[in-house]
Amino acid sequence: MSNANTFLGATAVVASRSMRAVSFRYYLAGGGIAAVTSLCNRHLGWQITVLALPVAYVIFRSYRLYLAKLESGKLNAEEMAALHLRTIEALALAIEARDETNHDHIRRVQIYAVELARQLGLGEVEMQAVRAGSILHDIGKLAVPGHIISKPGKLTVEEFEKMKIHPVVGAEILSRVQFPYDVAPLVRSHHEKWDGSGYPDGLKGEAIPLGARILAVVDCLNELASDGQYRRALPFDEVMAVVASESGISFDPHLVKVLKENLRKWEELARIQGSPVSRLSRDAGTPNSCAPDAGLAAGMSQKPLPESLVSIAAARQQAQALYELTQDVGNSLNLHETLSVLDSRLSRLIAYDAIAVYVCKDGRLIPQYTSGENSRLFSTLEIPIGQGLSGWVAETHMPIVNGNPSVELGYLKDPTKFSTMRSALAIPLENAVGLTGVLALYHLGKDAFNQDHLRVLMALKPKLSLTIENALQYPEATISATIDGLTSLPTARSLFLYLDAELARCRRTGEDLAVLLCNLDGLCQVNDQFGHLIGNQVLKLVAGGLQKCCRNYDYVARMGGDEFVLVLPGLKREGLAEKLKVLEEVAIGAGMEACGERLLNISIGASFCPGNGADAGGLLAEANRSMYLTKRSHKSPAQFAATDLAAPSSPPQEQSQTPATPFHAAA
Repeated sequence: MSNANTFLGATAVVASRSMRAVSFRYYLAGGGIAAVTSLCNRHLGWQITVLALPVAYVIFRSYRLYLAKLESGKLNAEEMAALHLRTIEALALAIEARDETNHDHIRRVQIYAVELARQLGLGEVEMQAVRAGSILHDIGKLAVPGHIISKPGKLTVEEFEKMKIHPVVGAEILSRVQFPYDVAPLVRSHHEKWDGSGYPDGLKGEAIPLGARILAVVDCLNELASDGQYRRALPFDEVMAVVASESGISFDPHLVKVLKENLRKWEELARIQGSPVSRLSRDAGTPNSCAPDAGLAAGMSQKPLPESLVSIAAARQQAQALYELTQDVGNSLNLHETLSVLDSRLSRLIAYDAIAVYVCKDGRLIPQYTSGENSRLFSTLEIPIGQGLSGWVAETHMPIVNGNPSVELGYLKDPTKFSTMRSALAIPLENAVGLTGVLALYHLGKDAFNQDHLRVLMALKPKLSLTIENALQYPEATISATIDGLTSLPTARSLFLYLDAELARCRRTGEDLAVLLCNLDGLCQVNDQFGHLIGNQVLKLVAGGLQKCCRNYDYVARMGGDEFVLVLPGLKREGLAEKLKVLEEVAIGAGMEACGERLLNISIGASFCPGNGADAGGLLAEANRSMYLTKRSHKSPAQFAATDLAAPSSPPQEQSQTPATPFHAAA
């Protein structure tokens, strides 16, 4: 009977303690050994029992070792789970550091969410999923630009579309972790709404996972009850009223009811269990009883040691400021405006008392922009490459940190000119071709710059160099678009602008205006016989001759190729013949000078305002028709026939108000 009791007792212990199958086997084996020992005592004697004692001891010892190992594994699993949770919290806190005014957000959301889940009777696995989800629900914001997260006021449609990706990204990140409970679905759906108007999947009602519904209502409540970067926290009564107003719209009505009933109790719990420091300090320092071996610089106070998460927030702010600066710097092609924007933006990143931007020209650095202390002095400099601080930077193409600004003026050998600046930070500005210039920052204090300041400038260097180069080339491009490079006469673009303005003036004053369109005859023959270089020389000579025979207020432009236009205010029809004779002499003289023989002729068509048109297009069209008739008269009958065969039909010409007379400048 005692053997049976032992066997049943072992079975009951196993069942009551819910041990594993292995533990059950040990109890069963022990009961069996007790039964065998009793039988052996009855039938075989006590000697057999004595021999069996070592076997029993081995079994007992093995069982004790197994229990110890089982307990150690359990403790280790608990420690790993706690470490896992703390690691998750640290990661989430680093993410939360992007919003430096709301560092208690994670802890409060976690407490609210877990307590609400416990109140709803969720199992341990579901509780763990809610706990992890409450910590990591915003991890997807790593994929959202910082300027959108920290933007004051409402987001634009485009910005909101970028913000909406964070639940999806967060779920994708967490799905790779392979949690033993479902965290990713909770994170993906924590912005879904009860009425189906949420994102990203538009789930509705109980189709939304319960854990996600818990996170949604708790997250909203905590956001309203916490200070934000651009708003103050609301009182709890107002917070709960806002959340209740969204019951059945954004949030599960049952969850809102439970939250309202327990809000005060959970808030007190969050206050007790919260972080002892509600905000990470920027001013925390480490007491120092003695100076380092190298001593401390005079007049320099010890800077407080920044907390790690404050450094993360500061790095984000610096990156955002750099992004905004690079965007603003390239918005204008006006060099002074561009550098003014650079000055105002850069001063937020680096403390300096003066700035100078030098541009390399003819072996010297010419100041294009100066501002701040001693700016008038720096604006008078023309630093030879290789001399002075900025000249050294330009020659070596290397930056310099905490250089001596006084050497900028040293090459002048003028003791009356000196700077009060004591440290300088300068970098070369380069493009694909070579040096563009030098950017120099000056400070009144000694050793005021460090490697972080240099890093900021080097990050700006590529964009700034390209922007300055474009701004320098813009005036040249503007000139080349309006001035002909070969003859230095205005181009057709400039002609139309000028002619429109001149016609408006003539309409106001009633003054006559003549437009002459000139075409060189024989230029192709010059190019074929003497080459294009001589042809270009002829064009230059004709352009110069046309300008000399015109008045100061007349306008001469090159339409392109071998065509020139003269705008002659006040010229009447009666004075046209004399003008044509002078222009003919110019063309013939240019051909004789360049070729040594008479190869050139000129065909001229004239139109007058207001008789032949009231706008630039009409006057030039009429002058072109007149010039075409003149050119036809220069050809022989054989040339005419060849032209007619080559062009069997010509476009009809617009009829002018007053027929123009074909003018022939005969050779």
